[in-house]
Amino acid sequence: MNYITRAFSTEAQPNPTALKLFFVPFNGARRAEGREKQRHREVEEREREMVPELSPEEERLLIRDISVAAEADSKEGDTFFLITHRWWQNWLDYVNQEVPVASANGFHENASLSSNRRPQAIDNTDLINDATSEEVSNVEMELHDTLVEGRDYILLPQPVWEKLHGWYGGGPLLPRKAINNGLSQTDLAIEVYPLRLQLILIQQGERAIVRISKKDTVGDLHRKACDVFELALDQVCIWDYFGQQKHALMDNMDKTLDDANIQMDQDILVEIISDSMDGSLQENGYAERDSSSMLIDASGTTENTSNYYTSPSSELDNNNTATTATANNNSMYATNHIATRGVGAGPVGLTGLLNLGNTCFMNSAIQCLVHTPEFARYFREDYHREINWQNPLGMVGELALAFGELLRKLWAPGRTPVSPRPFKTKLSRFAPQFSGYSQHDSQELLAFLLDGLHEDLNRVKHRPYIKTRDADGRPDEEVADEYWANHIARNNSIIVDVCQGQFKSTLVCPVCEKVSVTFDPFMYLSLPLQSASSRSMTVLVFSGISPPSPVTVSVPKQGRCRDLIQALSNSCSVKSGERILLAEVRGHSVYQFLEDPVLLLSTIKDDDHLVAYKVPKLEKSATTYVQFIHRREEPELANNSSSTTWKPFGVPLVYQISRNSTKIFDLYQIVNVMLSPMKLNQSLNYTSTSNYETSCGMKLQLLEKGNSCLDLLEEEGEKTVAVPANLISAIVFVNWSMMDLKRYDITSMENIPEVVKYAPPLKRTRGEPLSLYACLDAFLREEPLVPEDMWYCPRCKEQRQASKKLDLWRLPDVLVIHLKRFSFSRSTKHKLETYVDFPVHNLDLTNYVANKRSPHCKIYELYALSNHYGSMASGHYTAHIKLLDENRWYTFDDTHVTPINEDEVKSAAAYVLFYRRVQGEDTSISNGTHSFHNSSHHR
Repeated sequence: MNYITRAFSTEAQPNPTALKLFFVPFNGARRAEGREKQRHREVEEREREMVPELSPEEERLLIRDISVAAEADSKEGDTFFLITHRWWQNWLDYVNQEVPVASANGFHENASLSSNRRPQAIDNTDLINDATSEEVSNVEMELHDTLVEGRDYILLPQPVWEKLHGWYGGGPLLPRKAINNGLSQTDLAIEVYPLRLQLILIQQGERAIVRISKKDTVGDLHRKACDVFELALDQVCIWDYFGQQKHALMDNMDKTLDDANIQMDQDILVEIISDSMDGSLQENGYAERDSSSMLIDASGTTENTSNYYTSPSSELDNNNTATTATANNNSMYATNHIATRGVGAGPVGLTGLLNLGNTCFMNSAIQCLVHTPEFARYFREDYHREINWQNPLGMVGELALAFGELLRKLWAPGRTPVSPRPFKTKLSRFAPQFSGYSQHDSQELLAFLLDGLHEDLNRVKHRPYIKTRDADGRPDEEVADEYWANHIARNNSIIVDVCQGQFKSTLVCPVCEKVSVTFDPFMYLSLPLQSASSRSMTVLVFSGISPPSPVTVSVPKQGRCRDLIQALSNSCSVKSGERILLAEVRGHSVYQFLEDPVLLLSTIKDDDHLVAYKVPKLEKSATTYVQFIHRREEPELANNSSSTTWKPFGVPLVYQISRNSTKIFDLYQIVNVMLSPMKLNQSLNYTSTSNYETSCGMKLQLLEKGNSCLDLLEEEGEKTVAVPANLISAIVFVNWSMMDLKRYDITSMENIPEVVKYAPPLKRTRGEPLSLYACLDAFLREEPLVPEDMWYCPRCKEQRQASKKLDLWRLPDVLVIHLKRFSFSRSTKHKLETYVDFPVHNLDLTNYVANKRSPHCKIYELYALSNHYGSMASGHYTAHIKLLDENRWYTFDDTHVTPINEDEVKSAAAYVLFYRRVQGEDTSISNGTHSFHNSSHHR
C-alpha cells in the first residue's frame, strides 16, 4: 500500500514513501508562457466548468482506484507530478469528512482553505524558488533545495494528477520521470532534483548552469553544451572538471552521467578544440579571438596552453603518458586538490566511496572508521583467525568480512572510487533499518557497526556466567577492576581494545540515602547540547491605530499557537473587547487562519509570512471573516491594446462581519478605518459614519460563487449583501486607482517579513561558543532519574526516583563523542544548529576522570569527524579526516576527496568526533607497516 493509497485507509499511518518507489531528488518543469498557453488555460477553465462536480466520497474512491492501478503498472519512464503537501492534505481532509458539504467551485486562486470545504485551485508556487530559476538555462522553474517528500510535497502518478488537475485546475505543472536506479529492473526512482551542472567555456569567458538527468548520456550533455553556447558538435569536447581540475575527457557518448561519476553542482569544462573557425563560429564573433585553451586554476588565474590539442576521441592517460603540455597542466592542481578519479602515484587512503542513493551517512561513518589507525592495521592483517563464527549475537563473521574487504579496497593504491554495495547488502541483511536508500543517522549506523563488528570478532567463544558483587564499601579501584575483568571475560575484541571505556555510575536513594556504585562499559559518549528554550518570531501587525509594522516576540521553542497569540496580545496592548486573529499570507491573500490554539509552532516554517489583525470579540457562529484583497491597475500591452488589468498587491485586510447580511456602507467603512493610519492627509475624520463622503475612496467588488464579481457601489450604502455561507472567509477586492495610490503611504503593507529571516550560519550568534567541555559538564552532572526510569532501592525495597551521577573512570585509546543534535517527540523532529567549540588538539580530560591513580595519558587529538549539513530529513553527510602520516586534513564527500586547512575543520555541522589518545611513541599508520598490539591492558 503506497503513500497515496494509505491516505484512504483508516488503519494506516502517513509515510513519505510514494508508490513503493525510492524517490530521490528531478526538475523538468517548464513555465507556461505566451498568449497561446494562456488561451489554452482559459479553454481548460471553461471545460472544467462543464465537468459535473463529484461528491467528496466519489472523488476519494476514484483517486484511490486510480492510485492502486498506477502502482501496479509503474515502470521506468513514467511521469509523476509534484503537488504541494498543504493542498494535498486539505484535499484529504475534504474527501474524508464524515458529512459531505456543498462545495464552492473554487472562489479564488489564492483564497483561504478550509479543512472541510472543497479546496481551491492547486497552488504549487511554494515549491518554486524564483530566485534561482533565472540562473538555470534549460529550465524555467527551480525547486527549493530543501524540499522533503511527505512534508513539502507529494509525488502523484500522472493519471492521478490529470484527474485532480481536471477537477481543480491550478499549477504550475511539475512533472518528473521515473528512472532506474541501477539496482534492478524494478527498483525505480523519481529524480526530483536532477544534476545541476555549471558549463564553463573558458575561451569565451562564458558560464551557464543547466539541469540534466543523471541517466542522460554524455552525448546528451555534449549536445546540450553546444546548444547553450551555440557551438558545432564536431568542434567541442567536454571534460569532467570537478574542482576545476581536468579529470577525464568525456568522449564515451553512450555512457550515462551516473556511470561517468558526474556529481551534483560540479563543473563541466567545454573546450573548443579546432584552431580553424567555420562560418558559424565567425558569425558568433569567435574568429577574432584566440582559439587556444585557457585553464583556470584554483586561484582564478589563467594559463595559455595554445600548444595543447586534443581530439574528441582522445582520452587522458591515467599513467601520465599524455603530452607534456597535458602533464604540466594537470600538475598545477596537485598542490591544492586531490580527486578520487583515475589511478596514479601518491598517498594511499584518499579513496572516495560511491553514493548508492542517500548513502552519504554510511560513507561518512565508514571513512571515519577505516581511517582509525588501529582498525586500518588490524583489518589489513590476518584478522580472519579472530572471527567468531558461532556467536549467536553476531553475524557469523559476514559483517566483519564485508567491512574488512571494503577497508582494504579503500587503502589500496589508486584513486578510483569504491562502491560500498557489497557492504551495504550485508548491512541491510543484518540491520533491516538500514535497508533501502533513505537517509539515516550516521551515529546510529556507527553504534550498530561497532557493536556488530565486536560480536563478529569477539575472542570469547563461550561466555561464562558471572554474578556481579556489590561494592560493600570496597575501594573504587578494586570494584572497577573487578567489573572490567568481568566485562573482558565475556567481551574481548579489537573494538573493546580500541573504543570501549568505563563509567562510574553512582545512585543515591532520596529516602534512605542508600548509595549504589557500579562500573559500566561505554562505546562512545553522547553529549547533550544546551539549546535555546525560546524562539523569536516576527509577525506583521495591523493594530488599526498605526500603520502595519513588524513585531518580533519571543515564544517557547516547543510552544503552541496560543503562546504566539498571547505574546502578540501583550506586545500590542489588546483591549478586553478585542482579540488577535493570526493568518498566514501567500500571494497577497490569506492562505489559512491559524486559530487552533494547540497548533505546534514548530509547524510554522521560518520562511512563512504571518500577519496579525486586531478584531473585535464576536460570537464566531454568527460571523465570518472578510478579507479585502488590494488590486491596482496595470496596462495591458499585448495586441496594442490600451485596456487595463487588475493585479493584486500588498497585504490583505481582514475583519469579522455578520454572516447573515452586511451593509455595503459597513464594508467601505471597515476599509476606511483600517487604511486611515496610512492616509497622507489626516485632516478628515475617517471614523465618521455620518455620510458616505468620508469613506476610503476606492471601489469595492464582492467575489461571488463561480468567480463572478459584484460591484459594491457607495451610493447604495444601505443595501445589504449576503456573504457565501460555506466559505471560511469572503473575498472583497479593493480596486485602487492611480489617484488612490497617491493618497496613501502603502510602503508598510507592501512586504511581509519572514517569521525568521535567514542569515549565513555563524559559529555562535550570541555570547561565547558552546564549549565541548560544557557539554561534558552537562553530561556528567548529577540529576534525578526521570519518573519512567525509577531505580529499585534494595534497602527500601521500593522503586525510588534516585539521583544519578556519572563519572569517567577508564578512557579508551579512541574516544568517540556524539553531539546530540537531533531531538524527537511523537510528532516532531528537530535539529540543533548549535556551534560547539571542540579542541582539535589537546582535549584534556584529566579533571573528568574519577580514577586519579590511572597512569595513562588523558589528552587526546582529533583525527576524524562526521559532519551533518542541512535539515534532519534532507541533510548531507561528509567526513573530515586527518591523514596521520601526512599530518594533513581532507574532506571526504562521497567520491570527492579534497584537502582543507585545519581551521576549516570546526563548524556547526560537526556531529560525531573521533579523538585518539596522545602517546609517547608514534602510532600513525603508513602503508600498513605497523603491527597490531592489544591495547586493552594499556589503560
